[in-house]
Amino acid sequence: MPTFAYVAKDKAGKIIRGRAEADNEKVLQKRLQDSGYWVQQVAKEGARAGEKRKNPFLAFKKVKLKDKSIFCRQFATMINAGVSLVRCLSVLERQTVNSRLKDIIRNVQNRVEGGETLSRALMYHNNVFDNLFIGLVRAGEVGGVLDETLDRLSTFLEGDLRLKQKIKAAMTYPVLVIIVAFVIVTGLVTFIVPKFIDIFKDFNVEMPAMTQILINTSKFMTSQKGASILIFGSIGSVILFKKFIKTKFGKRLFDKYKMKVPIFGKLSHNIAVARFCRTLSTLLTSGVPILQAMETVANAIDNETFTDVIMGARARIREGDPIGEPLEKSGMFPPMVVQMISIGEETGALDQMLGKVADFYETEVEMQLQSLAAALEPLLIVGLGFVVGFIVIALFMPLIAIVSQLSGGNE
Repeated sequence: MPTFAYVAKDKAGKIIRGRAEADNEKVLQKRLQDSGYWVQQVAKEGARAGEKRKNPFLAFKKVKLKDKSIFCRQFATMINAGVSLVRCLSVLERQTVNSRLKDIIRNVQNRVEGGETLSRALMYHNNVFDNLFIGLVRAGEVGGVLDETLDRLSTFLEGDLRLKQKIKAAMTYPVLVIIVAFVIVTGLVTFIVPKFIDIFKDFNVEMPAMTQILINTSKFMTSQKGASILIFGSIGSVILFKKFIKTKFGKRLFDKYKMKVPIFGKLSHNIAVARFCRTLSTLLTSGVPILQAMETVANAIDNETFTDVIMGARARIREGDPIGEPLEKSGMFPPMVVQMISIGEETGALDQMLGKVADFYETEVEMQLQSLAAALEPLLIVGLGFVVGFIVIALFMPLIAIVSQLSGGNE
């Protein structure tokens, strides 16, 4: 979308200069007139006017959770200090290191200068700012507490970031062990085993079942057809799986059964409960109405099973039912969570109760991650030892037969 520079007068006769994106000059002129400005000049910006050439790969650059958290924290600080919205965005654009976020902030600044609200301007970038982010900003604008809302949003994002970092830290060692095991086993089967096969052929030894399995596996992996099947089959399976879980049916099926997997299922369930409580608590504290908050949580929780339950509960709440009853009937929320929600609703401190439940489950998730990492490490090492041991035994059994054959021949 092209960017236009405009000069206009407000109702007080003050000259306003700015930039905004629009489909064409007439659309921008109409937008400014509807906002109460008298338009004097609208001109498309070009290279001479300082328009930056966009990087075609910028759309693929990711805006990380840490970038958004820092953005919110700095934004809240400046708003609290009394800096104007446009000035805040201008400063944030210069300070942001992420090139994609910098481009987005510039676009948001242009839209705000053109008369749009901050939440409305952020909606054009909903692939970076989700419904939760935009909903909280809108609540802050309506309540006149944008700085407090941005501060809460930053705290929420920082907590989410800490949880993801803990998950990543807990899984780092197991993943490294799996990668090393894969490299070792692949190296043995594709480089070492074929050399032994040549030796076995020269002595015409009858192969034990273990050795024959190993030989067949080695031949398959070292053949062009087998290698192609393994490589392209693995890549194809990953691509198909990612496409499948992006569909509505696939995502719902995946989210349903991933919570039934031993060990990992309980962890996934607790993460979803913690995220539900933390998100709903943040929204209610920011003044978002309960029905709107439930809808925002349903879209932000990233679990279709929980989304269906939350939207069902929202429909019951609209009819006048208390929050706890539909959540209890779903069977997805533990009794402690339901009881705390019911008490919070009765005492008028639902946001505080949800915050306490979120703290409890986040601690529970952290403990589960530590236990999981401690349990996986020895299991993976034992698994690697078993596979390597199988290969060694399978290779040594024919060698023992060859040694015995040679010893008998010498006698």
